[in-house]
Amino acid sequence: RGKGGKSHLVKVTDRRLVRIVKRCQDLPGQELFQYVDEDGQPKAIESDDVNQYLREIAGDDFTAKDFRTWSGTILAARFFRECQPHEETAESRKAVVRTIAQVAEQLGNTSAVCKKCYIHPAVIAAYLAGSLKPLEEREEQDPYRLTAEERGLLRILSSAA
Repeated sequence: RGKGGKSHLVKVTDRRLVRIVKRCQDLPGQELFQYVDEDGQPKAIESDDVNQYLREIAGDDFTAKDFRTWSGTILAARFFRECQPHEETAESRKAVVRTIAQVAEQLGNTSAVCKKCYIHPAVIAAYLAGSLKPLEEREEQDPYRLTAEERGLLRILSSAA
């Protein structure tokens, strides 16, 4: 179950992750994500715990929502690249609606929440302007190990700032 108690069906193919989740399910209590503390007691992992961890490893004020927004924006850019480029017409607006619906389905949200919270408006504007560039090959010297999509998205967001 996700936010608001909404059920989600998620297929996990990573065997290591499946083993970890099964071990978590075997711990006593209602919470799936928990750990056993130094006293041997199961402790639930809350969203604040996840966000604190992300801040520590990132060295900045990042939260799980930031990663979700990044993912939603990358998905939108990917779906837009599959659409035929249109001038800002009824067809392009339909493509925007379809893309938002596809991203919302992937994220398990409504289209309204997805558009408002999880897709950066600069990506929609770039699609409507016809300025989403084709995918590039990954650059081996990229110190951040970003994919071509991520590098392209950073260019779009930087030019919109």
